[in-house]
Amino acid sequence: MRSPLVTVTKALIVVLCATVVACQVWMVPMIAAGFATTAPEFAHLETPGIVLVGALLACGEVVLVSVWRLLTFVSRDSVFDAHSFRWVDAIIAAVAAAGVIVVVGMTVIGDAQAGSPFLALTGTIALVTIVGLALVVLVMRRLLRQATALRLEMAEVV
Repeated sequence: MRSPLVTVTKALIVVLCATVVACQVWMVPMIAAGFATTAPEFAHLETPGIVLVGALLACGEVVLVSVWRLLTFVSRDSVFDAHSFRWVDAIIAAVAAAGVIVVVGMTVIGDAQAGSPFLALTGTIALVTIVGLALVVLVMRRLLRQATALRLEMAEVV
């Protein structure tokens, strides 16, 4: 079953992946270099900033690839297979890693006394959002497990 919705979503994932890679390769280093030039007292944060933001974007890429794979399972009508759980677990791991990266980033910025209260608030909101997203994905994983079990029971009955 090849749904137009799956096709459009995969096209959007391709665009998002290309955008994330462009940000990792060009935008983040360019912004970090500009910041280091503008505020030389914080120039030592350029490399950690590039690494942390790059890692955060990589977490997003893992989520996008995992969603791509899950969409493939949907189009093959095999989403209730054990292989789906690996990709959902990859999403959960990527979201958890993103949370750790945000905490590390806030710590690095705090130790360097480079951040403003607005930046701390933004980091806190990001962390709360990440925890919320992780909880939603965990609930969805549980629902997938229950649906898989029900489908197996129905297959036995039929």
